[in-house]
Amino acid sequence: MRKKVLIVGAGLGGLCTALRLSKQGFEVEIIEKYHQAGGRLNRLTQDGFTFDVGPSFFSMSYEFDELFTSCGIKNPLVFNELDPLYAVYFSNQAKPYLIHKDLKKLGKEFPSEIDFEAKVKRYLASAKSIFHDTEHRIVKRNYSSLLSYAKALASVPLKHAPKLFKTMWAELEAHFTTQEVKVIFSLVAFFLGSTPFDTPAVYSLLNYTELEHDGYWNVQGGMYQIVEVMLKELHKEGVKIRYNTEIVTYKDKNNVLSGLIDKSGQVYTADLYVVNSDAAAFRGQVLKQEKFSESKLDKMDWTLAPFTIYLGVKGRIPNFYHHNYFLGTNFSEYADKIFKSSVSPEKPYYYVNVSSVHNPASAPENCENLFVLCPVPDLRFKKDWSDADQLADNIIQDLGKRIGYPLMENVLTRKVMPPTEWQSAFNLYRGSGLGLAHGLNQVAAMRPSNKDDKYKNVYYVGASTVPGTGLPIVVISSRLVLERIEQDLKKEAVVA
Repeated sequence: MRKKVLIVGAGLGGLCTALRLSKQGFEVEIIEKYHQAGGRLNRLTQDGFTFDVGPSFFSMSYEFDELFTSCGIKNPLVFNELDPLYAVYFSNQAKPYLIHKDLKKLGKEFPSEIDFEAKVKRYLASAKSIFHDTEHRIVKRNYSSLLSYAKALASVPLKHAPKLFKTMWAELEAHFTTQEVKVIFSLVAFFLGSTPFDTPAVYSLLNYTELEHDGYWNVQGGMYQIVEVMLKELHKEGVKIRYNTEIVTYKDKNNVLSGLIDKSGQVYTADLYVVNSDAAAFRGQVLKQEKFSESKLDKMDWTLAPFTIYLGVKGRIPNFYHHNYFLGTNFSEYADKIFKSSVSPEKPYYYVNVSSVHNPASAPENCENLFVLCPVPDLRFKKDWSDADQLADNIIQDLGKRIGYPLMENVLTRKVMPPTEWQSAFNLYRGSGLGLAHGLNQVAAMRPSNKDDKYKNVYYVGASTVPGTGLPIVVISSRLVLERIEQDLKKEAVVA
């Protein structure tokens, strides 16, 4: 008889795991709190406009090829490579910096950085070495114990050790002199939901992934195409998905989970359980494990919370790029204070995605759709978001001035999502956008494992377990949990 797997959460991790398991012959059912699949990789449609709710681009596109190939499927997604990768606007400069993979073109953006091309090549060579020396030794693997992690670390060339104990900002200061170069290259730290002053220098490898290794991509037809394609494949495999269903408690017997229970009291049973909800918060809030109690969760390091605005705008905005960052001139001070403040920023830093640049069908004719993301403190630091519309107005007015377009007067539709709504919609702990942060005490074997410590039939997938956050990393996470399940079942067969 086929073993049944119940997956909690239809985010990218849950969908990838469901596809891998169903192709291996498991009976799979998914339970999802939200009204549609995707988790943070979701879609919003409103007044003729279509918005990517969360992720709007990704790197390491080949991980999607691996996923589909391993499942015997030709990758049905069509990717658009971004060039320029993104534009960066500083408040004291009218012209944006355009970030290109072509280093000669990129160098022309920074004429005041002497010997820029030589410097960036040295910097990227170091970042490349870190990436390839840790990719398989540390990132793409499971750990059986802290000892196995120690052995893995010992296999990494010693030359990288200093970067474990310095910040990304310090690493950039060692290579570059111009403030704009350092700020722009440090923006990748925000992809990890942190700041370059809190992020270890080893994550300079992200600059290598964007500028040399694979670049940035989005999906033709919108990012939600990833979800829709996977849902079609899961339907072919007979995978059932229940929406609007939130798991709140459980049943167990002899250290084996015997059922999960939703708000209405219905019990769902399976042989194995894979949790795509937050790997730390689920252990504490649903499984009531003391190690992950609320007080202990609050002491962990969490990523920044998202404050998002979705705007449908009348008219085409000239000289606007797909990905845009809008920054001030007080970068260090801003990053040091704002993310642990209880007050909304007066002059916020924010990111703007205009998906209608590559996907015109996402907006009506002669219109644009804008997705604005402002990283803000999580709900541990700022609990009250009654000022959400005021902050949104502030951002929209600032953006309009900086791009020279009367945005406020041309808004046709608008939706604002503060951290409180992100928390309630997607069960994000304290509204943290990307789950647990990636400091050295919360990576690899120091991160919540993808196998439960207590229940031998419970596994985890997604951003807060191994290897970490980001779309391609979550795809890798699904491969690691499949390997874990297969290894455990082989052990059981030998014992039997």
